[in-house]
Amino acid sequence: MKLFTSESVTEGHPDKVCDQISDAVLDAYFRGDSNSRVACECSVSNRRLLIMGEITSNANVDIEKVAREKILEIGYDKDEYLFNGNNVDILVDVHNQSADIALGVDNAKESKENTMEDTLGAGDQGMMFGYATNEIEEVYMPAAIYYAHKLAVRLTEVRKNNVLNYLRPDGKTQITAKYDDNNKFIGIDTIVVSTQHDDNIPHSTIEKDIIDYVIKPIIPSELMDENTKIYINPTGNFVIGGPAGDSGLTGRKIIVDTYGGYAPHGGGAFSGKDPTKVDRSAAYYARYVAKHIVAAGIADKCEIQVAYAIGVAKPVSINVNTFGTSKVNESKILELIDNVFDFRPANIIKELGLRAPIYSKTAAYGHFGHNEYNWEKLNKLEECKSYIKGI
Repeated sequence: MKLFTSESVTEGHPDKVCDQISDAVLDAYFRGDSNSRVACECSVSNRRLLIMGEITSNANVDIEKVAREKILEIGYDKDEYLFNGNNVDILVDVHNQSADIALGVDNAKESKENTMEDTLGAGDQGMMFGYATNEIEEVYMPAAIYYAHKLAVRLTEVRKNNVLNYLRPDGKTQITAKYDDNNKFIGIDTIVVSTQHDDNIPHSTIEKDIIDYVIKPIIPSELMDENTKIYINPTGNFVIGGPAGDSGLTGRKIIVDTYGGYAPHGGGAFSGKDPTKVDRSAAYYARYVAKHIVAAGIADKCEIQVAYAIGVAKPVSINVNTFGTSKVNESKILELIDNVFDFRPANIIKELGLRAPIYSKTAAYGHFGHNEYNWEKLNKLEECKSYIKGI
């Protein structure tokens, strides 16, 4: 038997507070100007929030107002939480995008050489990864991160719906998945849930309620047995949390954002970045391609790595790894990708509809495995199946 562990966090985790504010600012600019260039990051600690970055846009946005609304939406609306969206001290320090970066993005090297029509270059150099597996076929995600996210979502639901009205916004979940010797997911070995709560709530009450109202409705009974270990608030107390308990930064929960450590993460975070930043858009597209490969039955697992040079539209490399599960040679998968998919930034943005205010909801509970996102749709599935059948 083999074990693998992944974690998730709730909306009220201090790092996720920053991610959500960054993406809320991005959405606000996109509502006013779909060509906005945004790289917005946040830092929060105790009663202070710093919003910084580079933003070039024709839209007028009250960034402070956007941030306060997001904090209140998350649930930090009382002074007793030691962090309150109504009165937190906010400093905004943003400037226009560097003209040197804009030069490469606006005019790709290829367009200058008249070798292709695409005029949008990659917003930075770097490598990005996409991954898919048939462990959980409805979403093609690894089991540990899938169930960790579901527990985190449920933890927020019972708080916001007043099912457990003593819960506070901060929280973390963790799943240890079991695999047999053939790497097949067979069950859950350990569940950890840590949730912020009001003072003077007995630990026994929290433990029972989390098992009854969070874990049991989410984790299928057949995945647990008498040996499954469950830990609820292992320290025994979690009253001080959120930005009052720890500092937060945009982009510090990148493994939570992707595959829970089951696959590599590229060189950059997602939140607060407009889609000209391939850190985000190309990672979405790599996931889109990998999911198609697995859903088409070509492989049980698929990892795509793509890399760019700043100001150049066409990737400098695309690599495929199916971990020995492919039904065809991986060189044929590369042929499929070259004929069915297009990793140039302008195409990614157009094909996935990324110039829209769609990002706030991605900033919590993972950017992948939610079928409503365009990069999760399988609209080229038959094309993939036909291509592989043809070769």
